[in-house]
Amino acid sequence: MSESQLWDDVDAYFSDLLAPEDEALKAAQRDSETEGLPPISVTANQGKLLHLFALLQGARTVLEIGTLGGYSTIWLARALPADGRLVTLEYDAHHADVARRNIAHAGLDRVAEVRVGPALESLPKLADENPPPFDLVFIDADKANNARYVEWALRLTRAGSLIVLDNVVRGGAVTDPGSDDPGVRGTRAALELIAGHARLDGTAVQTVGSKGYDGFALARVLA
Repeated sequence: MSESQLWDDVDAYFSDLLAPEDEALKAAQRDSETEGLPPISVTANQGKLLHLFALLQGARTVLEIGTLGGYSTIWLARALPADGRLVTLEYDAHHADVARRNIAHAGLDRVAEVRVGPALESLPKLADENPPPFDLVFIDADKANNARYVEWALRLTRAGSLIVLDNVVRGGAVTDPGSDDPGVRGTRAALELIAGHARLDGTAVQTVGSKGYDGFALARVLA
């Protein structure tokens, strides 16, 4: 058995046992595939992890940067109370349409709102609304702008909020300070921001699984 097949098998075992997908989650994945969205959403066990993070935070408000087909959105929104609020930002209008359908199918369209456009344009507009601080921010968008997304997350959160930054390993290239890959450079900048910012305390974890070799960073807002 290959190493990657072993990772797939372990992921399937964990997901089937601890994070089984119901009809709405399966439909979200199926609809995303049918509509031609790239197969880059979080896995079921990763979605469950996000769900648990939100529950542990006692989150009432969540900001997601990067919606895709709404699969991770569903996991996060299900952790919120009935009067909770999730705002998710998606660059691609087609992806946003698919996500809205999937979120509505899951019965969460009164909780989760999809906003379309470049996140760096949507975030200032969101800040201008002066929303209550977000309890959790999940960043899973274009990696070149990761540091700027973390900066915006800081502006839109409070002491005790949690920031989750996905896909930080970049196939191991994150260790290369001379990389000319925008995703690597953006991810390194975000990690360095977390490491050096007086208002953040964080770490990063490597993972393996059905999506290959990757990882995520966690940062807690201190003040």
